[in-house]
Amino acid sequence: MLVPGAGGQAWYWHRLVPELERHGHRALAVDLPASDDTAGLAAYTDAVVEAIGARSPVVLVAQSMGGLTAPLVCERVPVELLVLVNAMIPLPGETGGAWWTDTGQGAAQAEHWARLGLRGTPDDDTVYFHDVPGDVVAAAQDQPFAQSARPFEDPWPLSRWPDVPTRVVTGRDDRLFPVAFQRTLAAERLCLEVDEVPGGHLVALSRPAELADRLVGYLGSPPPIARSASIRP
Repeated sequence: MLVPGAGGQAWYWHRLVPELERHGHRALAVDLPASDDTAGLAAYTDAVVEAIGARSPVVLVAQSMGGLTAPLVCERVPVELLVLVNAMIPLPGETGGAWWTDTGQGAAQAEHWARLGLRGTPDDDTVYFHDVPGDVVAAAQDQPFAQSARPFEDPWPLSRWPDVPTRVVTGRDDRLFPVAFQRTLAAERLCLEVDEVPGGHLVALSRPAELADRLVGYLGSPPPIARSASIRP
């Protein structure tokens, strides 16, 4: 089950789905109520749980903002493995809005951009689509995009990370959540290491085959259990 990030579009995963199916797995992507200003994290969680239905076993893959929702799903349905891909990792009681300042994402991104020689405020093409094929970028621009601020207002409701095997995957060319930032985040909040794959923040659009290989490679191998902080620092 594939959970998208901001914008909530199942379309984001459309290049990864056939790659996973090529490996013999059924892959389903879910749309989230991103344009609904009344929908908070509970509604996002409901949408994923409803899409899963009675399917089992489930490997839950969450991109970016999807990291706020996917652990909540693990509390409601049996999940064999949770994979975070360039994802937000929240703490109990932390809002998605506060996450950016709490984690130091802005400073980490600015430092990374300086090393890359990016100046000013790069546009979406520079931050998100720099490694995505041109035809896919064009198709993405034809997709309606909306993301309500509503789910970022909700304190993350769990008291601890769910007791589900968890993997953290980072695109080594991510310009929004740089690799060093993701390594620190995963270590401090989950006591986990990260696995690198080629690609930027939208790795399912830019390098779907490599991401599929990584995901399939996790199956059958015992992943570590995350050990998260139970309260905010």
